Amino acid sequence: MKARGAASRTDSLVISVRAKPRSSVSELQLEPGGTWIARLTSPPVDGKANAELIALVAKQFGCAKSAVCVLSGGSARLKLVKITGTRARQPDGAQ
Repeated sequence: MKARGAASRTDSLVISVRAKPRSSVSELQLEPGGTWIARLTSPPVDGKANAELIALVAKQFGCAKSAVCVLSGGSARLKLVKITGTRARQPDGAQ
């Protein structure tokens, strides 16, 4: 069964993420509508927020940062993020 907010492709996973830069805490949460909300402490300047997002997604999904990339929305708040590799999995509690 596929988790909401994620589309599975062979050995990869694509998730929809809404970024909220300059937040007081860094966290990734799945909203009821299926979109992941990334609260990032970094500002959206010089790719700092995207770098923090990649690290946060890698930690949440238990994979290397090199297995995570922003497919679309690099300069927008709504992004598609791809997680590749055999270790790409749904985090605990996601259904």
